[in-house]
Amino acid sequence: MVSTLCSRATATSSFSTLLSSSTLRRRLPLVGAAFCVLSFGLSNLCLSSSLKTGCAQSLPFVPLLRSKFGGESPAKSVRTIKMEGSSGNTVPSIVVYVTVPNKEAGKKLAESIVREKLAACVNRVPGIESVYEWKGEIQTDSEELLIIKTRQSLLEALTEHVKANHEYEVPEVISLPITGGNLQYLEWIKNSTRD
Repeated sequence: MVSTLCSRATATSSFSTLLSSSTLRRRLPLVGAAFCVLSFGLSNLCLSSSLKTGCAQSLPFVPLLRSKFGGESPAKSVRTIKMEGSSGNTVPSIVVYVTVPNKEAGKKLAESIVREKLAACVNRVPGIESVYEWKGEIQTDSEELLIIKTRQSLLEALTEHVKANHEYEVPEVISLPITGGNLQYLEWIKNSTRD
């Protein structure tokens, strides 16, 4: 329903009235409004005509978005790169997932990974529940997830570091390629890790 509303909404006041109606607010409290803004895409959050028309014009937080992003054109706001055609300033990079049993183990392992320059950044996500089979039994454990950003060439060294410093018999170390992103961030990954 919301996508239909968003796609049909233009600069008419009928959509404003509909969006502010109590019926819609009860059914779609913030989700409807948020969906409309997200359907524009982040690259359109500027003073373009697309932001001045449609469902976004009636949202109370649009002036904040305009002030935050209004001075930058979409082309200048985030420089991106595809890794296949990477420039000399970046290297093939990956995201690696590692689970740990608790907060203390996560902090210790994350700090040692960054200290050894095996990764530029490690995000720690607490409170995940893992369900898995181990030695013929279904297990459920609370864990912390480490999301590690590093060079592809460091995966083997990172894996060995995790295995040597992890209390699990078989620690999870899985990687996903970074196929593109903010050029400055990808350069930072390269500059913050060892060769």
